Amino acid sequence: MTHIDNLVLTDAVRRILNGPHLSVLATTDADGRPQTSVIFVIREDDDILFSTIKGRRKTTNMLRDPRVNLLVHSLPVGDETSTYTTISGTVELTDDPDGSFHQVMYDIHMGGATPPPEPGAERLIVRIRPQKVYVPPPYQGAPAD
Repeated sequence: MTHIDNLVLTDAVRRILNGPHLSVLATTDADGRPQTSVIFVIREDDDILFSTIKGRRKTTNMLRDPRVNLLVHSLPVGDETSTYTTISGTVELTDDPDGSFHQVMYDIHMGGATPPPEPGAERLIVRIRPQKVYVPPPYQGAPAD
């Protein structure tokens, strides 16, 4: 088991985030129960970004308690095996008034499809600043032989 207690993501974690993957965000409800959401993420340097809407449960939870956990599971490509990473950190939320970042996410993860209409939605960009990262062995550095 490998834990990384700094803000720099390893090459293994970058490979998982840069390749095809599924992501699940965990936040904490006001009563302390966990709340999970499947989301699209991208990596920007050593931060992870995603889009959300004001008023969503995960958004309300992050505004109250900025600590989150993200599970990112790689999808196998060719003869590579799948693996995963978990990233714990804190979030910063910024406005995305024209939804342009949301469109970027659709371009990357949905082949450029147009997002469905969201009348009255106020979009936000969420930036996760990693504080602790876990990658299971043997994928900590390079793929296993």
